Amino acid sequence: MKKWLLRGLIAVVVLLVIAVIAVGLSLDSAIKKGVESYGPQLTKVSIKLDSVKVSIFSGSGGIKGLVVGNPEGFKTASAVSIGSASLGLSPGSLLSDKVVIKHIHIESPVITFEGGLKENNLSKIMDNLNAAAGDTAAKPADSKPAGPAKKLQVDDFLIKGAKVNISLTAMGGNVIPVTIPDIHLTNLGTGPDGITAAELSQLAMKEILNAASTAAASDTVKNVSKQATDAVKDAGGKATDAIKGVGDLFKRKTN
Repeated sequence: MKKWLLRGLIAVVVLLVIAVIAVGLSLDSAIKKGVESYGPQLTKVSIKLDSVKVSIFSGSGGIKGLVVGNPEGFKTASAVSIGSASLGLSPGSLLSDKVVIKHIHIESPVITFEGGLKENNLSKIMDNLNAAAGDTAAKPADSKPAGPAKKLQVDDFLIKGAKVNISLTAMGGNVIPVTIPDIHLTNLGTGPDGITAAELSQLAMKEILNAASTAAASDTVKNVSKQATDAVKDAGGKATDAIKGVGDLFKRKTN
């Protein structure tokens, strides 16, 4: 009898371990699938994510290789590229209607600002997010959601050391790299209703657009952009030499 009970307990433990592993693996794949399928519905651009790893015991995890593409008509490779980011969440909230994310920390992303100060790739994505958030709010309560139904709470959202590659229309394809101040948001969705994924994306993109637009409108970028235009004109079609000269000029200004 004791042996039977012992074997039964061992079998239960093994099944629990298998179940936990299965849940952990499916959680990672579910997040990756959600980002790559639901994300483009919000932004109207391609989104690729290399990998996700989240521990259901500690709630800690991270993502690698997140690339947000550009809207149609823009030439640069991507709008936002994130090598890696860390996150922490409350494991118990995964079973509730609102997932509590303790922190999202993004380190040294590369952001591309292409176009003009009024119309650019980032503002286009922002318009798409605004439209998506509006559509979500306008849907009746009994309608079937297009994406994840869970609400979110994000206690701490940090983008640190971001670099913006500015490619203004007047610069003829020349790119100016500029580092922007850290973006730090706190206590998002702390109310009972939380926030949606669309609203979180909207808030983050708004801060990115504001910081990138400020950088693109800076005197340094304006001066380099003007001198790039003048240099191309004065070169009489020798654009390669002109752009090289502008690059050297920018290096001297930033040193």
